[in-house]
Amino acid sequence: MSRYHGRRGQCRDGFGSYGASRLYRARDGKFMGVCQGLADHFCLSVFWVRVLVVFAALFSGFWPVLGIYVLMGLILKPRPVLPFETDSDRRFYDDCVRSRTSALARLKERCERLDNRLRRMEDVVTRRDFDWERRFRTGT
Repeated sequence: MSRYHGRRGQCRDGFGSYGASRLYRARDGKFMGVCQGLADHFCLSVFWVRVLVVFAALFSGFWPVLGIYVLMGLILKPRPVLPFETDSDRRFYDDCVRSRTSALARLKERCERLDNRLRRMEDVVTRRDFDWERRFRTGT
């Protein structure tokens, strides 16, 4: 999704918190999404970024620009599908893109904490004296 409206100086950032702050490769780009990601990041038309890349390739001997382009396509993270609502969302996305095993470990740890919390609540609610305590508190 491009932020460029077609008029000079008017950009829109449909992704909220991650427009100008970080460089991502676009998911909807033509080839690896590098030109689209650069266009979104610098608020330019993707057409002019592609023209610039083609001219740079023609005047530099093609291989350096192709190498840098492929390297950027491999190094840059893909743009998130949805905007981040919290910093923990951003950290989770970064972990997931960097290493899926660490992201799965974080999810497993969080599920275990929630499971332990739920067990403690069930222990309190299923105790024999819980019903009597509730009746004394409410007066029924």
